[in-house]
Amino acid sequence: MIFCQIERDWRNKLIYTSDKRSSRKIGCKEIFGIHKNKRRVDRKEDMERRDKTNYYLDLADVVSKRGTCLRRLYGAVIVKNDEVISTGYVGAPRGRKNCSDLGVCIRQKMNIPRGERYELCRSVHAEANAIISAERERMLGSSLYLSGREVSTGNYISNSSSCSMCKRMIINAGIETVYIRDDEDHYRVVQVQDWIDEDESLYGTFGY
Repeated sequence: MIFCQIERDWRNKLIYTSDKRSSRKIGCKEIFGIHKNKRRVDRKEDMERRDKTNYYLDLADVVSKRGTCLRRLYGAVIVKNDEVISTGYVGAPRGRKNCSDLGVCIRQKMNIPRGERYELCRSVHAEANAIISAERERMLGSSLYLSGREVSTGNYISNSSSCSMCKRMIINAGIETVYIRDDEDHYRVVQVQDWIDEDESLYGTFGY
């Protein structure tokens, strides 16, 4: 019978066993017959953590699944000092029927491009709902994480952004930075000050 002690080296990769009777160090493969193609549970790659930005964008993606829009589902998460302050998704005002209940989207029926004529939309946007649910004092200097998907395909929305109305709300809420997801691992970072300095309303810019 072999008495052995399992040890890990400083890289947390190699494992050895020591035979207490002979003090001889023996590789795990010799003792346990581990095959080369067997998955090792102590590999560093298996312990890789999700980066913090994508972690919050993942939360926003999950939040978007509560949305009721028939065209695009957005989710927003407001974070400050590594603490989630509030979340929001696309949906009709409380008590009103959602587009998913009615089975029709007025803007889609009228072929209105994205980013335009939101006064016709029945829904409150994800960013707006998140801002409504938080105290302004807590939002000062915070970050907003935004993730959206196309309902028709389930894919992330190409070149997504906040609409002009939500941009105004984000500015007045005191939010400092907006992270917008492009795909599972990539995103854009927008400094809200840029939306203040580059005032699109002065030039009649529509859509995004």
